[in-house]
Amino acid sequence: MELFFPFLLIIFASVFQGSFGLGMKYMEPLKWESWWLIHVTIAMIIIPVTWAFIVVPDFALVLKEAFTNPDLSTVVYSAMFFGFLWGIGGILFGVSVPYIGLSLTMGIVMGLAGSVGALIPFFQMENAIESVQFPYVISGLIITLIGVALTAKAGIDKDKLVNSNEGEKSSIVKGISIAVACGILSALLNVGFVKATPVAELAERFGSIERNASLAAWVIVLLGAFLMNAGYAIFLLFKNNTWYNFKVNQSAKSYKWAILSSVFWFGALGVYGQGAALIGPIGQVIGWPMLLGLSLIVSNFWAYKAGEWQNAKKPFRILFFGLVILILASVVLGYSNSVT
Repeated sequence: MELFFPFLLIIFASVFQGSFGLGMKYMEPLKWESWWLIHVTIAMIIIPVTWAFIVVPDFALVLKEAFTNPDLSTVVYSAMFFGFLWGIGGILFGVSVPYIGLSLTMGIVMGLAGSVGALIPFFQMENAIESVQFPYVISGLIITLIGVALTAKAGIDKDKLVNSNEGEKSSIVKGISIAVACGILSALLNVGFVKATPVAELAERFGSIERNASLAAWVIVLLGAFLMNAGYAIFLLFKNNTWYNFKVNQSAKSYKWAILSSVFWFGALGVYGQGAALIGPIGQVIGWPMLLGLSLIVSNFWAYKAGEWQNAKKPFRILFFGLVILILASVVLGYSNSVT
C-alpha cells in the first residue's frame, strides 16, 4: 500500500505531461518565439521557484549553499549543463515535426528519452547489473520501446492515409535523424535531475520533507534548461524583429494557454519528482519511463478526442495495442521496485 501513493503521483504526472501540449494549438496570434518565452519563463522559473520557496524551508539559504559550497557547486553546474542540453533537444523536437509528423516524432522521442533517461542513472548505481531489479528494469524498458514503436507505426500509417503526398526519402531520413538526436538529448533532463540529488539532500538537511526536497533539484536543472530555451526565443525575437508581438490584439487566449501549458508542464515534473523520491533510490530509474510512456497514452487520448484518428480504424487498432503494451511496461517497472 505504501507504494500505491508514489505510483499514483507518477500517473497524475503523466496526465499533466500528456496534456501540456494542448496549449501549442492556441499560440496564434502570438508568434512561436513570444509564446515560447512566456511559457518557459513561467514553467521553468516562476512556478518551480515559487513552489520551492513555499514548501522548502530556508530555500534561499539552500540555493546559496548549493552555489557557494565548493563540493556542491560542481554538482550544480553539472546538473544545469544537462538541463541546457535537454533544452537543445526541445528545440530539435519542433524542427523534426515538419519532416516526419507529430506522431512519429513523439514515438521516437518518448521511446529514446524514456529508455536512455532511465538507463544512464541505473548503470551509475552501485552493482546495478547484480541487483535483483536488473532483469525487471531491462524487461520493462524493452516492453516500453515495443509499445512506443507500435504507437509510432500507428502514427505513420495514419499519416499515410491522411496525406496522399509522401515526403521525399531524404526528408524522412533527415527528420528521423533529428528526432533521434532530440530523444537522446531529451533523456538528459532526468539525468540532470539525478545529478542534482545532493541539492535535494541539502534541502532535507535544512528541514524539508523528502518528496518536497526534489523541487530544489528541479530548480537547479531548469535554470540550465531556461538559459537554452529563453536564449533561443530571444534570438528569434531579435532576428525576426517580433518584439511587438507581445502586444498584438486578441492575444488573451494565447496568454491563457501559455500559462495553462506551463502549469501542466512543471506540474508533471514536480509531481513526478515527488513520486520518484518516495519510491526510493531506483525511483528515478523506473519512474521516468513510466512517466513518458503513460503520457504518450494521454496525448493520444487528446488526439483521439480532437478527431485526429477519424477514418483511420486500422492504425487506431495498432495504436490501441501499443498503448496496452505501454501499460504492461508500467506494471513491470512498478513491480521491479517490490522485488527484494
